[in-house]
Amino acid sequence: MGEFLSFTSIVIFFFLILLFNCIKVIREYERAIIFRLGKVLPEPKGPGLIIVIPFIDKVVRVDLRVVTLDVPPQDVITKDNVSVKVNAVVYYRVLDPTKAVVAVANYYYATQQLAQTHLRSVLGEYELDDLLTKREILNQRLQTILDKDTDPWGVKVSKVEVKSVDLPQEMQRAMARQAEAEREKRAKIIHADGELQASKKLSEAADVLSQNDMALQLRYLQTLLEIGSEKNTTIIFPVPMDLIKPFIK
Repeated sequence: MGEFLSFTSIVIFFFLILLFNCIKVIREYERAIIFRLGKVLPEPKGPGLIIVIPFIDKVVRVDLRVVTLDVPPQDVITKDNVSVKVNAVVYYRVLDPTKAVVAVANYYYATQQLAQTHLRSVLGEYELDDLLTKREILNQRLQTILDKDTDPWGVKVSKVEVKSVDLPQEMQRAMARQAEAEREKRAKIIHADGELQASKKLSEAADVLSQNDMALQLRYLQTLLEIGSEKNTTIIFPVPMDLIKPFIK
């Protein structure tokens, strides 16, 4: 009797283990790709409880959430032969779990290597100024190229962002000098424009004064009052000939 109970306990124990291996829980953001005797089933399973056949079915779980892929800094030589280090971040997710498992051995590693390759090749087609100013255009082009290449793997690249462009120290100093020269140029242009406008106004004022001798004399007396208000020991002031002509006559 005891041997029968022991055998029954062993059978129940193995049955529970078998039952446990038959039931799998797939999370909401996962899908299960089932290989039955080496052949993949046409439709992914999940989410929720699924039943598999032990020792016959093999389950591969695929995460459907958006993955943030940080592309490490890459050495890029721009079109104008400037060596820079550029890093980026790629956002992608799996749309077709079956392709992501069957079509490529490791879609995460493959997407990472593809992102590094295209980052160097695409950015190398642009000049340094474009890398610094046309960031949105570069991001869009990288996203389009990566999405096209990862589509056979069932992977959708939704966004690519170039995070930073690190310049050599010599180039940073050269750009700083260029920016300073540009600021000095703008300051000189503004100053010259102010001088031009002032000269035009002075010319207009001279035309008005030349048409009225009394106005010229009043301006002369006003200037004398302004000079007299300052504490000067010696003043040299030109006297218009029109003022002394009556005395000469």
